[in-house]
Amino acid sequence: MREIKPPPIQAIGSLLSGVSSVLMRQKRDVAQGAAVGVVIGAIPGAGADIAAYISYAISKRFSKNGDKYGSGIPDALVAPTTSNNAAVGGALIPATVFGIPGDSLTAIIIGVFFLKGLNPGPMVFIENALLINTVFMAFLLANLMMVPLGLLAISAFQRVIRVRRSLLMPTILAFCILGSFAVENTHIAIVTMLALGLVAFAMEKFGYPLAPAILGLVLGPMLEETFLNSLIRARGNPLAFVERPLSMWLAALTLAICLAPLVLFSWRKLRSLRAE
Repeated sequence: MREIKPPPIQAIGSLLSGVSSVLMRQKRDVAQGAAVGVVIGAIPGAGADIAAYISYAISKRFSKNGDKYGSGIPDALVAPTTSNNAAVGGALIPATVFGIPGDSLTAIIIGVFFLKGLNPGPMVFIENALLINTVFMAFLLANLMMVPLGLLAISAFQRVIRVRRSLLMPTILAFCILGSFAVENTHIAIVTMLALGLVAFAMEKFGYPLAPAILGLVLGPMLEETFLNSLIRARGNPLAFVERPLSMWLAALTLAICLAPLVLFSWRKLRSLRAE
């Protein structure tokens, strides 16, 4: 296994040097990441990981340095990191308004609400406004505390990445095996994890993007379940998805997004043939 020279260990005080200039230069990615994080975070079950993947893909698609993404450039870190944090606030929207967890964290919050005899919903803002404001203030303080705690964590993990890859990679693999077995408690889960790991390695080797595949695996069952429930309510009529103007526009937008890559590829191919 080819060893990569680890970066030098930096003092905690120097870790934030240059951050403000990067954020000012990447203002568009900050705004895009915040918007994507709030929207994806508000989708029940999506969570911060999905928001970060989608924001990374969008940033890479429209960046001038998209071919350098994956090499550690700051441009690839700003948007997904912003989305990762913004999704936490977005996940509070369905959790407090409808009682539907946006991610695992808000699921715990809803559980605490029920333990305290509170039912999350629209009326909670009127009947227990003080409690909701307390939750929001707690999240604000938590974000402020992330700065010193994050710096300490970075200082610790600087030393972790200096461990030789011949020791670090088998350790990570062992934790992956333990985690997959702990989730399903079956040996099939371990085999599935190893098989998907080989598929992901092959995709990375041949230049296929991993983010869409991960999004499909995570969101696919949710989409299928929601689609089937909607069809049952509509008594099997697929036209129910485009009966209202808003749903019709959303369906048209979804279709346009799906067909856009094919149209662009065909147009570029035709353009190159004409140039020849």
